[in-house]
Amino acid sequence: VQLQASGGGLVQAGGSLRLSCAASGRTFSPVAVGWFRRAPGKERDFVAAISWYGISTYYADSVKGRFTISKEKAKNTVYLQMNNLKPEDTAVYYCAVKRSASTAVADSGAYDSWGQGTQVTVSS
Repeated sequence: VQLQASGGGLVQAGGSLRLSCAASGRTFSPVAVGWFRRAPGKERDFVAAISWYGISTYYADSVKGRFTISKEKAKNTVYLQMNNLKPEDTAVYYCAVKRSASTAVADSGAYDSWGQGTQVTVSS
């Protein structure tokens, strides 16, 4: 499976962006798809995740109420709608797929395949 993340860019604080994560390759059947981000000089952090076959969604406390994760199964695509962006949201955003149901969605080590990342920059 190959993941292509897109939709990043430069936006002013309070603005919005929608990231997309499109999967291609062999049959796409993960347990969940997640978004993570890495800010300069910091560790990679969990942002959000969505169950591929269910309705569950998960969010980091820092983005709850501002970000929304969704999926379009017919296109093997997951979206991350980011509203009311803040300068502290500036990071490279990565999507990833998780194939095991026995590991935590917020654990980056539980994810098997990663996209290349897309840069999000929020100016103040």
